[in-house]
Amino acid sequence: MELEAFLHQLHFETDKIFPPDWEVDWEDAPLPYKLYRDLPRIPLSAEVPLSLKKREGDQNPSLVEVGHFLWNVYGLTQYSQSTLINGGKEKNARFTQSLRRFVPSGGALYPNELYVYLKLDNAPEGIYHYDVAHHRLILLRKGNYDFYLSRSLENGLPISDCFCIAFVSTVFWKNFYKYNNFSYRLQGLDAGVLIGQSLEVAKRMGFSTRVCYQFLDRSINHLLGLPEQEESVYAVIPLSMKPSITCVDNVQQREEMVSATELCREVPVLNHITFNRSKRVIDYPLLRKLNEVSMFETKKSFVKIKKNNCEKLPLDTEIVLLPFTDCLSFDLVSICRERYSPDIDFMLGKGSQAQLATLLKETFSFSYQNDIDATQGQIETRVSLYGSFYNVEGIHNGAYSYDNGTHALRRMAKGDYREFLQSGLTMPNVNLYQVPLCMHVVGDKEHLKEIFGYRGYRIQQMEAGILVQRLLLVSCALGMGGHPLLGFDANQCDKLYRINSKGKTSLIQIPVGPYRSRAWLRGSLFS
Repeated sequence: MELEAFLHQLHFETDKIFPPDWEVDWEDAPLPYKLYRDLPRIPLSAEVPLSLKKREGDQNPSLVEVGHFLWNVYGLTQYSQSTLINGGKEKNARFTQSLRRFVPSGGALYPNELYVYLKLDNAPEGIYHYDVAHHRLILLRKGNYDFYLSRSLENGLPISDCFCIAFVSTVFWKNFYKYNNFSYRLQGLDAGVLIGQSLEVAKRMGFSTRVCYQFLDRSINHLLGLPEQEESVYAVIPLSMKPSITCVDNVQQREEMVSATELCREVPVLNHITFNRSKRVIDYPLLRKLNEVSMFETKKSFVKIKKNNCEKLPLDTEIVLLPFTDCLSFDLVSICRERYSPDIDFMLGKGSQAQLATLLKETFSFSYQNDIDATQGQIETRVSLYGSFYNVEGIHNGAYSYDNGTHALRRMAKGDYREFLQSGLTMPNVNLYQVPLCMHVVGDKEHLKEIFGYRGYRIQQMEAGILVQRLLLVSCALGMGGHPLLGFDANQCDKLYRINSKGKTSLIQIPVGPYRSRAWLRGSLFS
């Protein structure tokens, strides 16, 4: 299958990307985390704080603080057991168990892994894997790699100022075993919510961040010792105690222009032993091919988006100016503990215009520094929010787009669209009749491919994931639950919002509203 056709089907014709005889081998499922064998280990403190406090001063944090950062971003936080009743009879009930983290993941499979390059006073300098299962660091490669990384990432990145550089990778098999080729879409979004959580935690702890989507893939994978046919880095996140991580144009670096292949020769190959439990791993040629064509060999491939064309709306578009509300303040750790993804648990309630205004404004009330645009890190230049609203006080039922610049809604269509949206679910596990707010993250229909090539698809999915994580946190702080969904008809939603002809499409659907907690057994995995 051609890659262009595959990406189209991945988004608009998802039923065509699964083999007709596809069956999930549940007994041979991989572990939801990666394990290394026979390598030096550094345990991290299990006494994680119940809230995060901003660190004062510009001295590098301790290993204890880095451990708190990693646990709040991606640590195991909860064990849960739920009951599934087949056929409406209790005797047909079965139990499902899962290990949860603060970030959501499709099927709770967590296909991403987290690595860090640390330069701390109380730990050996080098490359580590965050061992989620044991909350510890595994030393993969000892030494200082500032110069190596400065030639693998964007020019002028002040790596010497960074006490930590985090690497978000994707292990293809970890959710391919269940979702087959559809896992490619999930992997980018899962990486995005992990990035979004990293930004939230870093901000609370007083760390400045920058997200790098463009880097020399093979040199980064080689440094971490990743077999790129099985696992590849999707994003790099430097962390610093400086007020910001600002790149300064380096003429010498621009003239040097080294290739990833040349860089790989500078450090030895790593042949570490890992364990994932599966006895039989099925090949995933399309995912491997997409990963290969998305790679950058030299920095000549790095580009920046300089401007974004504003959407032109019909003159008769109805505009609803939203009220400005007080800034929403919440304790991140408490909200992460409370966050819940309802499905049949949604409970229809009457929302208020002030609540909706707060949700939308606070979702966009952040900027993040990155290497793909020339703006001040405003994510709405590439992804935006649309929504179908029902029973919201002061807002007529209908489909709307949100304009963050004017803090206003623009109505695309009038009416109650709950039945319309419910009929578009490929797996009706959510009762949209009970949902007052059905949000959609909208982005470029060509997935930024004209600018970044096939790498643009995963960049767009990651930015959508960042926005989704922010939306979920704000929803929870407002007393509501949100459930990210990919099993919906994107064509149907695009028609509803009249964005087909504008080169835009719905990337992910998030029903948001009040809910009743289900009956399940939960146990916290923290002190």
